[in-house]
Amino acid sequence: MLELVCVRHGRTAWNADLRFQGQSNVPLDSQGRAQAMLLALQLRTPPFDGAFSSDLERSAETARIILGEHPGLELRLDEDLREMSFGAWEGLTWAQIVKDDPKLASDGWARPKNYTPPGGERFEDVIVRAGRAVGRIRESFTAGRVLVVTHAGVLHALLRVVLGEAEASALDVRFLPGAITRFALEGPGSGQLLALNETLDAASLGR
Repeated sequence: MLELVCVRHGRTAWNADLRFQGQSNVPLDSQGRAQAMLLALQLRTPPFDGAFSSDLERSAETARIILGEHPGLELRLDEDLREMSFGAWEGLTWAQIVKDDPKLASDGWARPKNYTPPGGERFEDVIVRAGRAVGRIRESFTAGRVLVVTHAGVLHALLRVVLGEAEASALDVRFLPGAITRFALEGPGSGQLLALNETLDAASLGR
């Protein structure tokens, strides 16, 4: 069995302001780095066999902090794990977007399959590249435990790649910064969800 330990990057200032980030290269803020340090403690055992991350700074920094507990393990940066491109919406809040286009109000900002931002990316295309990323991971590892650090939009896409559209839609989840989702991949077209959007605080680690 191949286990994918999928982490949404730690918080950024744009997360705190509820701004769409997309492929804008926004770094972690101080809370985001603290979240990554907690993740490093939580994920220090068992060891990882591989590690992949989006090449955007907020994901790559989260991954490198986690891998501080796994010395010698190479981090592979993968453009296909980048966040969905939100085009003209990047840097804006949902309130600002809906003010300019009121018909979007009923769609819900956390449901990217419902819209394609002007100059941005279709969610269907994010699913395609998430599938490519999973395929490359499978080519490198047939079994073991692999870290994947990415973004909320890609995590929604991964649910569809691993579980299928019906099961993924029924979950209706909002992925939180620093949260962990785990998948078990047992063969081509065969996968299951082990954990969804799990978060941890310092008190639970005895700190």
